[in-house]
Amino acid sequence: MDIQFIRRLAELLEKSAIDEIEVVEGDSKVRITRHTAPAHPAPAIAYAQPAPAMPTTPTIVGAAPPPAAAVEVPPQGYMIKSPMVGTFYRASSPESAPFVEEGSMVKAGQTLCIIEAMKLLNEIEADVSGKVIKVLAGNGQPVEYGEPLFIIAPGD
Repeated sequence: MDIQFIRRLAELLEKSAIDEIEVVEGDSKVRITRHTAPAHPAPAIAYAQPAPAMPTTPTIVGAAPPPAAAVEVPPQGYMIKSPMVGTFYRASSPESAPFVEEGSMVKAGQTLCIIEAMKLLNEIEADVSGKVIKVLAGNGQPVEYGEPLFIIAPGD
C-alpha cells in the first residue's frame, strides 16, 4: 500500500458518513477511524411565563371550539429506502421519462430509480408490487443510507 492510497481513503472517510475504514492487502493492514468530539449540550435557559389574565368577557358554554389546524398525516404503505449513499435520479437520462410517477402501478423487481454512487449507476428495484403513493426524494438530490425514497401501497 502506498501513501497516496491511504490519503484517498482518509479523504473518502471525510466526505462520507462512514466512521471507519479497514483495508487488508496481503500482509498489510490499514484502519482509519473518525473520532468526533462529543457534543456538549447547550445550557438550558428557563423563562418564567406570566400568569394568564382573567378573561373580561363572559364565555359561552356549549360553543364549538375553534377549528384546529390541519395536521398532515404521512402516507401509509411500504417504504422503499436507499440502500446506499449517493445521488438520486428518477430517470436513466435527463431527456428520458421517469421510471415511475406517483400513482403508477409497479411490480416487484421493477426499476424505480437510479442511485449514482462513486460514478456507478445502481438501479433500485421495487421490493413489492403495488401503487406508488409518494416519491419522497428529489431528482438529482443527494440521499443517505436508509433515507426513504418511495412509499408503495402493496397490491396485486
